[in-house]
Amino acid sequence: MIVGVGIDVVDVARFGRTLERTPRLRDRLFTPDERDLPLASLAARFAAKEALAKALGAPVGLSWLDATVVRAEHGRPRLRIRGTVEARAADLGVHELHVSLSHDAGISSAVVVAEG
Repeated sequence: MIVGVGIDVVDVARFGRTLERTPRLRDRLFTPDERDLPLASLAARFAAKEALAKALGAPVGLSWLDATVVRAEHGRPRLRIRGTVEARAADLGVHELHVSLSHDAGISSAVVVAEG
């Protein structure tokens, strides 16, 4: 059963300017494993975290650092969750998260499906 679906789109250049203006934002949004990735990949991961929040009903209090996009076998993206995000997913009965990332023509996007 589908519990929620989220989608988000990020303008890569605009996101890059935001990170330049607010350097500490990188540490607030991304885990240490994510922080040094290329800008388009960071934008896609930010889109994934936004899409994840939407799929979980966009509750107040989710920590950006409680969700990480990792590469599963064959390079496929996967969401690793803990803390506030894991608790919200458990409250909703979510047992599986599906994520798809894309970046092209200066845009990064992500779709997340939460399955119970």
